[in-house]
Amino acid sequence: MPFFQKTIKIPSKQRGFHLITRDIENALSSFPDVETGMLNIFLKHTSASLSINENADPSVRTDMESFFSDTVDDKPYYIHTYEGSDDMPAHIKSSVLGNSLNIPITNGELNLGTWQGIYLGEHRDNGGSRTLVLSMQY
Repeated sequence: MPFFQKTIKIPSKQRGFHLITRDIENALSSFPDVETGMLNIFLKHTSASLSINENADPSVRTDMESFFSDTVDDKPYYIHTYEGSDDMPAHIKSSVLGNSLNIPITNGELNLGTWQGIYLGEHRDNGGSRTLVLSMQY
């Protein structure tokens, strides 16, 4: 089974959830022409995450950030704060949401639902650019 891999960087984003579907689609344009396959997206960071969710209404991304901030941030019992007060909350959010996705490729395109988009969850106040490894089997 043929395999193709590419590493891309997503420019620094503010804390929150960001649609990166177009970034992934643009990167796929450099892959060989593939009609059917499976794309794995792997995020090489422990303080950010990947997920698939609503791509039309930006209030969903705002609500996601509000929920995770309310649930995880500013706990007095955190010990791991070497890089600031957002350090441990970022690691927890990353573990809960995950750092990889598998998406089928059908007819040469991401086979996402009508309202689905790929989110990068930036969980640090100053996280910097993020590196993604895109791997395709076809």
